[in-house]
Amino acid sequence: MKHGRKLKKLGVYSGLRTMMLRNLSTSLIEKGRIETTVTRAKSVKRVVEKLITTAKVDNLTTRRKLHSYLLSQEAVDQAFTLAKERYLSRPGGYLRVLKTGYRRGDAAELAILEFVEK
Repeated sequence: MKHGRKLKKLGVYSGLRTMMLRNLSTSLIEKGRIETTVTRAKSVKRVVEKLITTAKVDNLTTRRKLHSYLLSQEAVDQAFTLAKERYLSRPGGYLRVLKTGYRRGDAAELAILEFVEK
């Protein structure tokens, strides 16, 4: 049974998994789209959608919360501009996962993770 299994382990221990998700989230917010495996893309999607929902309210508390998770100040500023300009009236579903095929070396399924509206 799969009771209580809310996140994928991604084949690494918890500290490395947290740092990987933070790196991918920062890169996604800064660049707008990233290419990674499907499992990682789905894990990052959960995290970034919560961050964008938090960034809809622009005050000191939410800025500190995003700054504690994202790795650069530019990514924090970009998250607030994204939330303010694109997604203020949207209730959720800010990202999409597009499957692109399989990686040549190990046949892992690849995907592009990008924001919905441009």
